[in-house]
Amino acid sequence: MVYYWLHLLYIFVCSKLLWKDVDLISDQSRNRRVSLLDCDTFRYMSNAKYAYYMDFIRFEKMFRSKLFANTVKKGIYPVLGSQKIIYKRPIKMWTTFKITLVMEGWDNKWVYHSQVFEQHNEVCAIGYTKAAFWKNKKAQDLKTILKNCGVNIVEMKVPKEIHDLFNSDYDLLRGTRIQ
Repeated sequence: MVYYWLHLLYIFVCSKLLWKDVDLISDQSRNRRVSLLDCDTFRYMSNAKYAYYMDFIRFEKMFRSKLFANTVKKGIYPVLGSQKIIYKRPIKMWTTFKITLVMEGWDNKWVYHSQVFEQHNEVCAIGYTKAAFWKNKKAQDLKTILKNCGVNIVEMKVPKEIHDLFNSDYDLLRGTRIQ
């Protein structure tokens, strides 16, 4: 967990001092290298590290765009509602890969992203996330937040296949067998 927080600090500092600002709705890519600490015993990137890198690219987008100033600095915090990862092929230790964050769309409460892991122009995995912004135990109006961040597009509908990935989340929670 120390690695995670140090990496977030690195992203925050570089976003404020070294890297240029980015548009909130544009795609964002970052090249990474799989280190020894990212791997399980089989020499491939551990499934848990995919979620780390998905967090890092989302936080980088937040810090480099106007989103940080219009949410966290005002006491509004991002909350991940659901996350799905589809693995196609493993990424081996010491190799590089590219992760690309794509804003797929939004509704009043949720923003949907895909995060594509590529190596040698081949998709290795795709992660999908649904996130909201909370203040005082209540989800905030996403359209207002986006407008305050300079997004001029009034609507960006979520593709049906991505929306359908998350449709049954609450049904699964209600039907859980855990007592």
